[in-house]
Amino acid sequence: MHNDPELSGKYLGTISGDFVKVADTVKEASYQIRTRGFSDHPIFPVCKEEQPIGQILIDKDLAHTTWNYYASFLDEFVQRGLIDEAKVDAFKKAYKDPDEFCCLFVVDKEFTNFVFIPYPED
Repeated sequence: MHNDPELSGKYLGTISGDFVKVADTVKEASYQIRTRGFSDHPIFPVCKEEQPIGQILIDKDLAHTTWNYYASFLDEFVQRGLIDEAKVDAFKKAYKDPDEFCCLFVVDKEFTNFVFIPYPED
């Protein structure tokens, strides 16, 4: 996998288009993860194929979206070695307000990276 820090237009378009459809569900999941004490840092892996990180939240075939959405959090990423323990503080500093932004972990053949996308305004 190539890890490119820049989100290309191809990804931005499909992620943004999907995200508008699922934002309310993802925002509620983020809220539940935080208020139930699982983590202050929810992370939502998105991919077009099945993947092992987190629990499926939105199935692309059922939701008619391009991406599958999974629910996870910082501790799982550390346990799986996706975020080095030495870099947890840096990740937390870069993490944006979860009431305003969703932390997506985009996994695709050509791109794997964290992306913060704002929730749509009501």
